[in-house]
Amino acid sequence: MDVKRTTNWNPQAAPTFWINHASRLVLRLFEQRLRPLGFGFAYVPVVAALEDTAPLTQKELIESAHVEQPTMAALLARMERDGVISRTPHPADQRASLIALTAKAKSRLPKAREQLRQGAEQALAGLSKQERATLLALLQRVVANLSAAAE
Repeated sequence: MDVKRTTNWNPQAAPTFWINHASRLVLRLFEQRLRPLGFGFAYVPVVAALEDTAPLTQKELIESAHVEQPTMAALLARMERDGVISRTPHPADQRASLIALTAKAKSRLPKAREQLRQGAEQALAGLSKQERATLLALLQRVVANLSAAAE
């Protein structure tokens, strides 16, 4: 069997290579900044939802964070282990719990937000306001394309 191999393949020439690489580096940066405060970067969508509208059910958090049920269940278990959330029985549905941020998590939120702001600033250093807006718009289009393809 004659399989033709090309030596011209260069993954680094594709924007998607750099999107993936930047994503991993941003995740590492934010994890380093948030861990000392008892947060993980994966907690951010849940914390944001609970900060504004707590308490919520797991189903409501799934809809808010746009993740699958097993992913949310595992995430909430870690957040509860880390003392970020608490669960109380739902008064109208015995199968559900109401999830809220703990007082400890609420007290650390201002520092966590500041760490995220500083991390974002570090990642975007040297980009003008216009370049940042363009980057945001382009990444949103990429996400929309991928979301549409996944449906």
